Amino acid sequence: MSVAGRSNPTPRIGARREAMAGYALIAIPMLLFLVLNIGSFLYAAYISTWKWNIRRGPQEFLGLENFQRALGDPVFQQAIWNTVYYTVLWVPLTMILGLSLAVVVNQRIRGQTFFRAAFYFPAIASSAAITTVWIFLMAPDGLFNEVRGALGLNPLFEAFGFGPSFNWVGNYRTAMNTVILLNVWTTAGTFMLFYLASLQSISREVYEAAAIDGAGPRQAFRWITLPMLRPAHFFVATVGVIGGLQLFDQAIFAGSPNGDPANSLMTVVLYLYNALVIQIDPGYAAAVGVILFVVIMTATLVQRRIFGSAPAW
Repeated sequence: MSVAGRSNPTPRIGARREAMAGYALIAIPMLLFLVLNIGSFLYAAYISTWKWNIRRGPQEFLGLENFQRALGDPVFQQAIWNTVYYTVLWVPLTMILGLSLAVVVNQRIRGQTFFRAAFYFPAIASSAAITTVWIFLMAPDGLFNEVRGALGLNPLFEAFGFGPSFNWVGNYRTAMNTVILLNVWTTAGTFMLFYLASLQSISREVYEAAAIDGAGPRQAFRWITLPMLRPAHFFVATVGVIGGLQLFDQAIFAGSPNGDPANSLMTVVLYLYNALVIQIDPGYAAAVGVILFVVIMTATLVQRRIFGSAPAW
């Protein structure tokens, strides 16, 4: 029998050992993911069907009563509306600003590293500190009202019902919009980094070929940059929507745990915080958490559908 005709088992054994080593390396992270993420969600879903006591555990089986109670609560309905309103406005504005900053700092300009760091710096600042500063800036006697008065813009603002000493954070008409502006400023730097990484992966040769064919900067951005950034759009939009639906820290700092003024800053996560920490009702809080999870999962799947099937520009 020819020796050359025999199969060599060594590569197969080596591949099997390599696969086993790979599975061994990811075993602990996967176990932690299953326990801390999937397991915690399943446990929350279980708790949500009970009247739950923190020390003594389940007391009375309620079925879907906690969900019906949450969905029928006008405050929770207001929290859903506020959260969706915030997300729908904040995510596109931050994506536009983040992409614009990424395009700017991706150019070969003097001080490129400084501008990248400067634009990203608000993202690493403490949300509590930066929200506190923002409240002082937007206060009745704050810097914003002083500047618009010095520029002679008060008549224009008064035409829309905003007096010279208007409290932008303390008024229910403008409280959420001020938080949106705050977070657009503080988060645009993070989105800028995501877009910058994708921009730097686009070959310069593509733009050079487009320039040879007569394409200007606008045409190159329209027909080259935007289509090739589709994966970045999906990632940034998904991260943004998940973060937007989980708005909490700026809402509680600017509006207290009650979502003041007049529930205008009440969000779903802040409502959950009230149910668990203030009302001490774990079962009800778990039901709110399950509802939020379903909303986030649905939004993620919708985005995947949109960015996965959208035609090229």
